Amino acid sequence: MGIVGDGTDAIAGERRQLINVAYRLLGSLTEAEDAVQDAYTRWYTLPPSRQQEIRSPGAWLTTVTGRICLDLLGSARSRRERYVGAWLPEPLPDRTEWTPTGSAPTGPEDPADQIVLDETITMAFLVVLETMTPAERVAFVLHDVFRYPFAEIGDILGRTPAACKQLAASARRRVHPTGAPVPATGRADVVRHVKEAWENKDIATLVGLLDPAAVMTADGGGMVGAVLRPVEGGTRIAEYMIAIADRAPGLQLLLRTVNGAPGLVAQQSGIVMTVAAFDITDRRVTRIWATRNPEKLRPWTRSG
Repeated sequence: MGIVGDGTDAIAGERRQLINVAYRLLGSLTEAEDAVQDAYTRWYTLPPSRQQEIRSPGAWLTTVTGRICLDLLGSARSRRERYVGAWLPEPLPDRTEWTPTGSAPTGPEDPADQIVLDETITMAFLVVLETMTPAERVAFVLHDVFRYPFAEIGDILGRTPAACKQLAASARRRVHPTGAPVPATGRADVVRHVKEAWENKDIATLVGLLDPAAVMTADGGGMVGAVLRPVEGGTRIAEYMIAIADRAPGLQLLLRTVNGAPGLVAQQSGIVMTVAAFDITDRRVTRIWATRNPEKLRPWTRSG
């Protein structure tokens, strides 16, 4: 990558990659921003002589960011135990289709704009990552998603490359698709049908669109109303969705991309109240993740 003496532009240019790595490791854009900023702070506080010794600033920044994320993941369990209700990863918008004013964003680039929207940031994928140990998650994400060699991952985890390879293999076993894959257009059709049935309070159609064993998880963080435990079963979920519609007159549902996949945004009086992501198998909804915590909806409310 060249030597640091080449200037600071190359260092600043690593930010996009680091944000992408940190978000996938942490599932939180806010924490990812903080981790990357911390890594840059450590870089700029190095003596110039030490900077000159580092021939790959990008690799150095990735290693430091990875270690910071590893520490945060290690403390996440105790923080999650204090969290009110279910904890969900922070949902991300697609800025090409979403601005609060309907106009193109202006001003400084939002960190959410730097996230590459692909299958590795879908809510389903991020939720699976949450089931891994911190070491498994770091090894898997860095190797399988970003193609970092195990030798470099070993520097982050303080383990041998062979041990890191085993960690990634263990994590990989948790990531396995079930049922028939649904094309993107098919997923969008299912979500659109859910939106229409929800708006029409058509419980029979909703039940038909939901897998009988579907699960809906809501994250209010104790800040807004949300079910504290997952709602299980297609019929119970459909009844719950209709009850929400009855209690929230004027609720507007928008078809929007959520973490790179078709999803729904619920607005009331122009304010984003809920962002819903879906997992769809065999053309039926199997999982719904509804984020209501206002702190996690900031990327959806920042003005252009």
